[in-house]
Amino acid sequence: MVLPPLCWKQVPEGTSEAELKQMLPSLEASEDLRSTWQGKAGRSPLQALYESDQFEQSTLQAVHQQRREMLSNICSRYTRKRRLLRPDDLRHLVVDDTHGLLYCYVPKVACTNWKRVMMVLTGQGKYRDPLEIPAHEAHVPSNLRTLSEYSVAEINARLRTYLKFVFVREPLERLVSAYRNKFTLSYNTAFHKRYGTKIVRRHRPQPSQRALERGDDVRFEEFVYYLLDPRTQQEEPFNEHWERVHSLCHPCIIHYDVVGKYETLAEDAKYILQLVGADASVKFPASSKTTRTTDDMTAQFFQDISPFYQRRLFNLYKMDYLLFNYSIPSYLRLR
Repeated sequence: MVLPPLCWKQVPEGTSEAELKQMLPSLEASEDLRSTWQGKAGRSPLQALYESDQFEQSTLQAVHQQRREMLSNICSRYTRKRRLLRPDDLRHLVVDDTHGLLYCYVPKVACTNWKRVMMVLTGQGKYRDPLEIPAHEAHVPSNLRTLSEYSVAEINARLRTYLKFVFVREPLERLVSAYRNKFTLSYNTAFHKRYGTKIVRRHRPQPSQRALERGDDVRFEEFVYYLLDPRTQQEEPFNEHWERVHSLCHPCIIHYDVVGKYETLAEDAKYILQLVGADASVKFPASSKTTRTTDDMTAQFFQDISPFYQRRLFNLYKMDYLLFNYSIPSYLRLR
C-alpha cells in the first residue's frame, strides 16, 4: 500500500513562513479532523506556531524558523525526486490526538524522556510526572500509538493539521552514544547476541570461541567496519539506534514544524510544551550529565580510526550533517 501524495503536496518544499501562515486557516477549515485541544489562547499547537506575530518574534522563534528554512533549502538542493511515504516510514511518528502532535522519535536523542512526556500528554491523567514512568515502560509499543496504525485518510488528516516535531543530535556523537549503550553495557545481551557475535565473526581476526558465542566485547573500530561493510545493509536495514535520522523521520517528505536539538534540549522541549499549552506541572525531565556521551568523549573514540574509515563513516552520515546544520567535527581527519 502506498499513501497518496495529498498530504505532502499541501505544504510544498520551499514554502515560506508567510505562505504557511496564509495556508493554515484554509488547511484547518478543509479538514474533517481537528484537534480537540485548544490551548490557553484557544489555538492548536500548529496555529500557535504559525500565527505568532513575526514582527515581534522571540529569539527562540527565530532560531526555529532558521532551522526550518535550512531543512527546506537542503531538501530542495539534494532531493531530486520525492517518493511517496509507505506505512513502514511512519512507525517512528508518535501520535497525540488530544493535543494535535506528531513526534518522530530518534533513539539516543532523549527519546525515552520524550516518550514519557507523550505518555503524560496522552494519558488522560493516568500519568502526571514523566519521571515516575519506568524507562522500559516508555518503550512498550502499546503505550503510544504511531501514525502507521491509522488509515490513509486519518494519516493525511494528521499530517496536515498536527504540529510535527523531531529532535536531532550531532550524528557521530549519537553514533558513539549508541555504541556505548548497546555494546559496552553488560545487560544488553540481546544486542550482543544479535549484532555483537556477527561483528566479531566478520571483523575480528582469529576471534576466541567465547567472543564468537557472546559478542559482548565488540571494539568501536569493529563496529565501524560493520557499519561500512556493504553486506550489512544488503542483509537488513540499520538498527534504529544507528540509522540515519533522515531515514527514520523522512524530513524531506514530511514537513517538520519544529526541529529540536539535543544540544539545546531543555529550551527546545520547553518551547514545544508552551506551544501545546501543556499544564505547568508537565516538565521535560532534566538530562543526566554523568553518563552522557560528549564531544570530547566522541573524539577519543575516533583517535584509533584511520582517516580512510573516518571519511567513509562521515559520508555515511553526511546527509544528517547537511539537513540539520552540523559542522564537520574538528577531530576528524578527512584529508
